[in-house]
Amino acid sequence: MEFTIENDYLIVTVTTWGAQVKSVVRKCDDVEHIWQADKAVWGYHAPILFPHTGKVVDGLIEAKGNVYPSGQHGFARLMEHTLVRQTDDSIVLELRSNEETRKKFPYEFRLISTITLDVDTVRHTLTVENWDEDKLYFGIGYHPAFAIPFDDSHSAEDYELRFSQPESPLCVNCLPLGLVHGDNYYLGSNLRAIPVSPELFANDSHCMVNLRSKTLGLYEKDTGRGVVCDISDFPYTLIWSKPGVPRFVCIEPWHSLPSPENGSIRWEEKPAAAILEPGERWSCTLSTSFVR
Repeated sequence: MEFTIENDYLIVTVTTWGAQVKSVVRKCDDVEHIWQADKAVWGYHAPILFPHTGKVVDGLIEAKGNVYPSGQHGFARLMEHTLVRQTDDSIVLELRSNEETRKKFPYEFRLISTITLDVDTVRHTLTVENWDEDKLYFGIGYHPAFAIPFDDSHSAEDYELRFSQPESPLCVNCLPLGLVHGDNYYLGSNLRAIPVSPELFANDSHCMVNLRSKTLGLYEKDTGRGVVCDISDFPYTLIWSKPGVPRFVCIEPWHSLPSPENGSIRWEEKPAAAILEPGERWSCTLSTSFVR
């Protein structure tokens, strides 16, 4: 199912499949800013990543004495979420542990998505509640895809990614297996902007560590129109697009990394974003502004 909220600036549509923000249309110019999930290219809009980001060793999780298969980015993006409530400017969805989640992840939990409109900004808050009798370990992150070009008079090379202050991004290398192995690299030195190009994403994503910038935005060079993500509370920020001429760019703030290449499949030994005692809860928020 889909639900829509709007204000004087934006119209936002959210789908219960994966609790994704499916559409953000700016009213002043009717621009659709979210990638419309062409399955021939990449069939998602803005998936949420839970209970882990990236891959785990051998695609497996060992927890509570059993081994479970676990694909890239966990299962929350692949499940129907339930509407809790809707107001004029907010939508709340939830995913509770159930028979299907227990086949992949043997913990009792509640994952709440709260999407709120604030002038030209969309805030997506993820809240995790531990309903289990044991500690709950998890990773979490966001994966929104922003469509380019914004209109027919521009092309992909008319866009760039801009930091709010100069950066020399140190990146975690996860090639070729999608797992962390310590062979890191710098994306550049003293950068204020990174041009969007096929070459930028030819070898997959770039996972930048501990950026100083408060924001990272995707901007149209000649007009200043842009999509700006507040990354200040996240230790990792990824940029990604499918190889070839970019039709979208993902800006992905994460609170955790893929598993180490030579790491254990034991869930309690995987580096976590948070560890919750029974009854505890934890939240993070991605705020994205659509500016002109």
